[in-house]
Amino acid sequence: MKAALQQHAAVLREAGLDWLFVAKTLLAMFVTVWLAMRMDLQQPATAMMTVAILSHPHSGMVLAKGFYRALGTLVGCLAAVVLVSLFPQQRLLLLAGMALWIGLCAGGAAFYRNFMSYGFVLAGYTVGIVVLPVVNQPQLLFESAMMRGSEVLLGIVVVGIISDVLFPQRLGTVLRQSVASQFSGFMGFVSGSLGGVLDRSQLEKAHMRFVADTVQLENLRASVVFEDSGIRVHSPRLQRLNQHFMAVSTSYQSLHHLMNRLQGEAGRPVRDHLMGLCDRLARAIGEHTGSDAGQVAALEARLAALRPELGQAVTRLRQRLAGEDRATRLDFDTGAELLERVTLELHDYVAAFAVLTGHRRPPLLQRHEQVVFSAGNDALGAVLSGVRVATVLLIMGVFWIVSAWPHGGTAMLLTAIFSGLFASAPNPGAIVRNITGGFAVGMSLAFVCLFFVLNRMDGFGLMVAGIVPFLLPGLYLMARPWRPGLGMGWVLGFTYILNLHNGMSFDPVYFINEALSQMAGVLVVGVMFSLFGNASSNQWLRERLLGRLREQVVRAATAPLAGLKARFESASRDLMMQMVVHGGAGDRRFLGWALAVNETGRALIEVRERLATLPAPQPDVEAAVQALARLYQAPSDSRYRLAVQRLSWALDACHDRYVLAQLHLLRLALLDRNSVLADCVASDVVVLPEVSLAP
Repeated sequence: MKAALQQHAAVLREAGLDWLFVAKTLLAMFVTVWLAMRMDLQQPATAMMTVAILSHPHSGMVLAKGFYRALGTLVGCLAAVVLVSLFPQQRLLLLAGMALWIGLCAGGAAFYRNFMSYGFVLAGYTVGIVVLPVVNQPQLLFESAMMRGSEVLLGIVVVGIISDVLFPQRLGTVLRQSVASQFSGFMGFVSGSLGGVLDRSQLEKAHMRFVADTVQLENLRASVVFEDSGIRVHSPRLQRLNQHFMAVSTSYQSLHHLMNRLQGEAGRPVRDHLMGLCDRLARAIGEHTGSDAGQVAALEARLAALRPELGQAVTRLRQRLAGEDRATRLDFDTGAELLERVTLELHDYVAAFAVLTGHRRPPLLQRHEQVVFSAGNDALGAVLSGVRVATVLLIMGVFWIVSAWPHGGTAMLLTAIFSGLFASAPNPGAIVRNITGGFAVGMSLAFVCLFFVLNRMDGFGLMVAGIVPFLLPGLYLMARPWRPGLGMGWVLGFTYILNLHNGMSFDPVYFINEALSQMAGVLVVGVMFSLFGNASSNQWLRERLLGRLREQVVRAATAPLAGLKARFESASRDLMMQMVVHGGAGDRRFLGWALAVNETGRALIEVRERLATLPAPQPDVEAAVQALARLYQAPSDSRYRLAVQRLSWALDACHDRYVLAQLHLLRLALLDRNSVLADCVASDVVVLPEVSLAP
């Protein structure tokens, strides 16, 4: 009974938050319209649309989007002035320049994919909303730029104030909950899996969950800094916490891979010893899933005490195995080094979390300790997005000029707005199809509202009363996205064609012509994204993302070591998340490559960092590192054989225990028949069977 009541309460609370979002958005839209009319701005509908585009349940998102949109608007107005000054009497060249600028901005939005993309989007289509209305009257350009810029900025300011002041839903609360959930979830996962079985499919699912947690935390951190000064101060520590999480999750998965790769009966003594060491770590963690300060402090103290104890136990077991063959000793040394690394990184992760819980004073961060989340941006994919948008706008511009379509400017403007808005979306074709349906519904309702309701009413209050019933369903669909884009299309279609302003006109012929041109612009965008979509619908682009993921191993083997570990961990996860949002979550081949890249790249970095401290060069080890880099750059049977051979030679030539452990781990990863690299294995190459983690 109690559980049922809690469930009903949660449903009611969620519904209440949805309607709160609807009410705040309506208030922001009509306050903006009222202010725009009082200021005698030409197109209050532009400010109203800005509010609709910026609206979000969380105030931090609104402020972050608004900040970059304001910058983009100012840059777009300046670009419009420059373009018209360059081609004042040459409409074709002006439209070509505008198409190239919007395409460049669309490429920037696709490249960055974060809140900076909003700035690129606005810098792009602001040129359209400034230039197109006065393309035949360039002398009115400055007035158009001032008006359009003022309308957009008014919408940004109003929606930002209302979202942040009136019953705000703080993104900082979501961030704190996400940090606590990440910590408790990972500690529970480690505690529950140290003595159990994790096959490859379970590791893949765990890795996907860890990647999603990492990217979500970084996105939230980048947004919260606009609304919460306290979190803004702790932003570097949040980045450090996320880096510790990535490092320990990679090491822990490598430990499980190693345990699974040890051969059956021949590896049982080593597995038993390693499981005994794992049991020590499991006892130190206990069944810890809490995140309050007292529990975290106690856990940190236990992990700190475990590290020397674990080192002594490893030394005793290593002496006991001194008489065994070299392969057995290598298996044990590799597992012991991984477990000690997991313990160290787990302690660092817990300590970083303990600082955020405030149970002790945080240490000062040194300059070399500052880390950033390195995104795996794809320059070629961004260029293709920009070329796609610019080409469509050029075609639309030429068609407008050749056909002398009176409402062609409206169609081109809608093409510019929607192609820019969704250039960086994971699946823009699907979103624009939903947008198109919502847009058609919104325009149909606007016809009813304009010619059967508003023409019978007088005054601002009655205007609001007449419009609200038509906007409510669309705003509710925005709050509860049953089909992403449907609600947004509904609201944008309704507000744009309604075109509220001080001197309203009721001309059905003009309305229908404008509606047809607007639908034509939206349909062109839909066709463009359907024919030339992103990686969600383009196998070549998806394979390119996979290639860029493998390139992270090349960077791990060749890039400068300073900050390399942080860049590798974050970039590989960002690329994996891109693949997930582009529909690669169910692709086992991709998931296999993601695990292989993480394990191999991290081991290569560990080898290179150790080599940098050794007094004498190790040419055989360096050759093995480069052979692995070439294998991941372009996998083939010949490169696979060369990598195995180079690793074997390096194992024979090197005498440093830590380097040997990493090389042995890399060799076992290559010889794993369940790894994605097995596709490169010829039938006459011996591979290792998968072994259960259970003792």
